[in-house]
Amino acid sequence: MADCTNLKTAICVLIHEINEEHRLFPRVKKLQQHYRQQFAREPDFFVSVPGRVNIIGEHVDYSGYPVLPMAIDQCIILAVGIDENSNLISLTNLENHKYPNFECKLSDIKINLPQTGGPIWFNYYLCGVKGIFEILSGDQRHYGMTVALSGDIPPGSGVSSSSALVSSAVLATAKIHGVCLDRKRLAGISAQCERYIGTQGGGMDQAIAYLAKEGCAQFIEFHPELKATSLHLPQGACFVVANSLTQINKAATSDFNERVVECRLACRLIAFRKKFNNWKMITKLAELQDLLKCDLTDLENIARNLLEKDYYTRTELCEIFSINNDEFENEFLYARTHHMQTFKLRLRALHVIQESLRVQQFRNICADDSVQSKVKILSQLMRQSHESLKTQFECSHTNLDKLVELSDQFGVSARLTGAGWGGCIVALCDSVEISKKYMSTLKEKYYLELPVPILEELQLNDFQNVIFATCPREGADIFTLPSNI
Repeated sequence: MADCTNLKTAICVLIHEINEEHRLFPRVKKLQQHYRQQFAREPDFFVSVPGRVNIIGEHVDYSGYPVLPMAIDQCIILAVGIDENSNLISLTNLENHKYPNFECKLSDIKINLPQTGGPIWFNYYLCGVKGIFEILSGDQRHYGMTVALSGDIPPGSGVSSSSALVSSAVLATAKIHGVCLDRKRLAGISAQCERYIGTQGGGMDQAIAYLAKEGCAQFIEFHPELKATSLHLPQGACFVVANSLTQINKAATSDFNERVVECRLACRLIAFRKKFNNWKMITKLAELQDLLKCDLTDLENIARNLLEKDYYTRTELCEIFSINNDEFENEFLYARTHHMQTFKLRLRALHVIQESLRVQQFRNICADDSVQSKVKILSQLMRQSHESLKTQFECSHTNLDKLVELSDQFGVSARLTGAGWGGCIVALCDSVEISKKYMSTLKEKYYLELPVPILEELQLNDFQNVIFATCPREGADIFTLPSNI
């Protein structure tokens, strides 16, 4: 792994030039040609934002606890042109046969997002634009832009395609308007922006998008403030990502937001029973842990004792909190969760606390040179994580479980990564050689059993971006091409 211990977070994402030797150069050249065809001009600059795989620490960021992701090869690339004399945003996708071109007025975004009936691809971009517009001073001019997009992050696969798109829009819009922000601030704005689309995420995807370092995973903390610490993974270890091909869209269903509601209700109920006067305002278990002055093991015991039931009804919670149904809906529920009548507070809280303990242990093992058989111990933690996500958080899927079971049979530990309900697994192999044999096994026992039309398409692309080994990549970047290219 590359040494990244001494790298610091940049005050601004500085623009630089790349050449033919850069790994993204072929994609950038293809995108540049598409931009020329669409807009009959050259782009002013390019933006790249990576996808990510979360190694461990799932569904804990919105409770304030650390996560351990890394950026991957797959990324969103934008070719961006500044149009000072236009009041339009024009977007085109390299795959415009799947993602149609879009255009809207700047005024539509400044007031509210264009109403399109759902989370269509360009709405994620518009969320990012809106986030920067909202921090500009009232008299600052808003510039139009022409943007072409290339993305090879598999959509709906749990490796952060939508968050990468939002983050790329934030970075491009900030650059166009001369807004100089540090990477932490950009990550925070991007996390807030994605909530315009209706998802109550915790900020992991955006944090790793900006704070990733080549060759290192990142231990990302959210409480009391955003902080990233580079972490070296075991020498020779190799991570494999395998897509179940069961697509998910967090913004299109209520599943994700339901879990956020349950985790925050569990936190409030413990705070209420601990007689905190401001219990309604205590929504993150990490904050509650600080107030209780206890460690994670103590908090687990408290949760077991005070969340004594497997589930609570809405009526029961209203009675406990001495509030009516309207107050409950207005103060405790989010978009697409107003239908909820039962809440599994105990199981959700126990997953968050136990998963956070696993993250803590994972980090300590990686950092301790005296530990023998690191990969074996880390693998056990990852496998425990999947079991908890499957049984306590109930966010797995039969196809994810099948991939994990096949991994077990091969002798490799794996877990779902991302929100769940579909998407990808991540597996830890102790060598590149083992990872190749492992991928061949999954191709034979999982992918070759898929319906013929799907299989033929996968084979045509040699299974690229469906199953692949990966190593930690760099975070968001702004660059140009040499003028003679």
